[in-house]
Amino acid sequence: MLDPGGNRRSTASSGRRSSGFRGAWCCSFAAAPQSPDCRHSARNPYKQPAVATVAAPKVPSCTNSLHSSPSPSSKLGLGIIDPRRILSPGRVSPIDSYVPLVQLPEKASSFVSTEEHEVPYPSLPGGDLPSSAAKVDSGACDREKGLDLRFKVTGRDGRSLMMEMDSEVLCANSSYFAGMVLRSRRKVSDALKDCWEIEVDGVEDLDVFRDTIEMMYDRNEMKWLMKAGVSRAIDVLEVSTSVMFDRGTRSCLKYLEAVPWSEHEEEKLKSLFSRCTFDASVTEEVLARLHSVGSSGSEELAVQLIRSVTNGINGNARKELQALVNGLFSKSSVYSKELAGLNKDSLYGICGTCVNSLMELFKEASSSLRAEPVLLTKDQRPLVERVSKQVENLNWLLDILIDKQMAVDFVYLWAAQDELVRLHERTSSMIRYELSRISASVFMAMGRGNIQCRADVRHSVLRKWFRPLLLDFGWIQRCPKGLDMRMLEEGLGQVILTLPLKQQHTLFVEWFQFFGSQGSECPNLSKAFQVWWRRSFVRGAGTHS
Repeated sequence: MLDPGGNRRSTASSGRRSSGFRGAWCCSFAAAPQSPDCRHSARNPYKQPAVATVAAPKVPSCTNSLHSSPSPSSKLGLGIIDPRRILSPGRVSPIDSYVPLVQLPEKASSFVSTEEHEVPYPSLPGGDLPSSAAKVDSGACDREKGLDLRFKVTGRDGRSLMMEMDSEVLCANSSYFAGMVLRSRRKVSDALKDCWEIEVDGVEDLDVFRDTIEMMYDRNEMKWLMKAGVSRAIDVLEVSTSVMFDRGTRSCLKYLEAVPWSEHEEEKLKSLFSRCTFDASVTEEVLARLHSVGSSGSEELAVQLIRSVTNGINGNARKELQALVNGLFSKSSVYSKELAGLNKDSLYGICGTCVNSLMELFKEASSSLRAEPVLLTKDQRPLVERVSKQVENLNWLLDILIDKQMAVDFVYLWAAQDELVRLHERTSSMIRYELSRISASVFMAMGRGNIQCRADVRHSVLRKWFRPLLLDFGWIQRCPKGLDMRMLEEGLGQVILTLPLKQQHTLFVEWFQFFGSQGSECPNLSKAFQVWWRRSFVRGAGTHS
């Protein structure tokens, strides 16, 4: 339809839907206004809203929808756009510093461009058109629709955001903004001015700030947060706390407590709680997921986990749990916050329990060979399987002790097992070779230098378990269970070479006799033997001569 001046005026859309919340609001990123040539057909609530251009002097402004706005050429012909002021995407006009805003729908949570609506012109005597002084800027403030506040937000990156909203809704949700609005009203000198202005500078993230304001005008906060996701909910929680938006803070905490988090989101939430202070009554449930309250310490829990693994019956499950625990307590593990997480006395207590179990099992095995009566036990699994389980437990515990540099006492413990050495001689080879697997692990660790103990301790453990290892080497070759035979031979030879030459002499002569009779059923210590011979006779003779 045409106005009295012959210019085109937009028609009002019929059937405008009313919103449950009074007061619509609109926003614009003033740093990058949209071009009049650009039309957006998609209705995306998170895209930047369109920016209206300024009308020519003494011509009534008209707020249009992007979908029904005339073409740039027709706007120039109608005098709506100054020919010097044609905006391009991403460029700010050099003429006007302020860009009026397109009003958004009355529904507060919507960012969709609204329909065309007629701009009311006041009636003047004589039917003349209104002058620019008497004209009401319908795109800026409209008290009848509740848009009585202009809110400008500037980010640290230089971007700015201009919003118009109902100050009553904003003040009812945030006491921080309520104080700003009150101070703004006191500064207004003109009592007839119907639009107040507030401004916030140095905002970290404009998008998060805008989302927080949007949630104030949304009836269903939980539905809004479900669409936003956990990461954005944490960001909105931080802004809500800073602007004293209590309803938003409670909604974010309620949502975060009920949904799962990723590791990144958990760390982000921990960082927020370390920087901000919340009311304990509303954060209790979230904090219960972040921090353990009243539970046992890490040392006690670690011992419980290790004891549970050693008491396990299922072999495959026990191996998986061993790998899991090794990863948790490893020095390079991302879950290990500190190296001191295991108690040495508790670990050796578990080792002692496993050694005592081995003692009972070997007594049972030696009694069965002599046809002596054996007391029935609750565990009716084969004896070989039960012995193998305890040996695997001890080897696993030895690896943990080596990793924590606490394995020296294990050598003392193994060197003191005189009773087990005697039971080894009276037990079947199919069972007794399991004990030599423990001895092999100890010798390999000492040969590589992972365990450093005194010479008398090294000699004691070799004197007790060197001969049983020579006897069981054939069985270990057939059932290595993860042992590397070459590493075993090299480690055994190296640990013998750490002893005094006189003690080396005894052990190497014993090996020489076994190797001559057993052949491949005996470890090959030829290289270590040659080193001992050269040190004892060749170099020694040259030195004394």
